[in-house]
Amino acid sequence: MAEDANARDAHVGGDRPSRDKVVKSEAEWMSCLTPEQFRVARQHGTERAFTGPYWDDKRAGLYHCVACDAPLFRSETKFDSGTGWPSFFAPISPDALASHEDRTLGMRRVEVRCARCDSHLGHVFPDGPPPTGLRFCMNGTALKLTLDAAPEGEAGNAA
Repeated sequence: MAEDANARDAHVGGDRPSRDKVVKSEAEWMSCLTPEQFRVARQHGTERAFTGPYWDDKRAGLYHCVACDAPLFRSETKFDSGTGWPSFFAPISPDALASHEDRTLGMRRVEVRCARCDSHLGHVFPDGPPPTGLRFCMNGTALKLTLDAAPEGEAGNAA
């Protein structure tokens, strides 16, 4: 059991942010996020399964925090977990995320937040695929996808 916790901490990064912290008042967050983004990211909400953005998106790109634009996950680490939420097996870097114990809803889980702005992203579970064995189950509403540019010569080509 301690081995699982050590593996999780090694991949989640604890409370070691790698970039300058973004700190705003609740009013400032409300002014730059939609009501649903604010509810999920700033009030620790959860979108309903199979309803949020990106749960079934297969495009190549980089997933960022919707609140502060910090890069969080690469599409290459995304997998279909069958849960209805975007799921990843690893963050872009160990210190992109912060983990916190979550004892709400009568459960004991590990909450995942953006290390830069402390926005709630989702939870991490020890039932993911190799190579990490972790499943970062994220709210798509707390993410935004920046698509990779098409390789030169592919733009505008029809199949």
